[in-house]
Amino acid sequence: MHDPFAMRPFFGYNFGDYLAHWLSMETRKGPTQLPKIFHVNWFRKDKKTGSFLWPGFGENARVLEWIFKRCGRTREEEAATKSIVGWIPQNGAINTEGLGGNINMGALFDLPKPFWQKETQELRTYFTQQVGADLPAQVEGELRALEERVRD
Repeated sequence: MHDPFAMRPFFGYNFGDYLAHWLSMETRKGPTQLPKIFHVNWFRKDKKTGSFLWPGFGENARVLEWIFKRCGRTREEEAATKSIVGWIPQNGAINTEGLGGNINMGALFDLPKPFWQKETQELRTYFTQQVGADLPAQVEGELRALEERVRD
């Protein structure tokens, strides 16, 4: 099952209501600071060699360091570049000093349109089958915008 949240089997109530609940946080009264959301795939592999693009383990702290710094920066200080799927680290923004081997940052942050076109189709199918009419308008809007950005 395509499950981008890897949580669907654990929901005890309507998935659309779950999404709406979290989206409602931005409209609640009082001091609210919404969390920033980051996606990391530690397991991307080089298509030619089959080896992992990122060394993993303790070196993951380097990526987390970039995330923490990014959360505290102003727009003028951002060490990120806008892409079709969101913001990715600028060249040199992740500390690679002292890493053994050659880290191919270009391959690591490659965003092939065919992959994302397939991904948006799978997301559309998933939300249609699993959430249906209960899908919050905000999620539908984000998915539609992503579909437009990855379209040929």
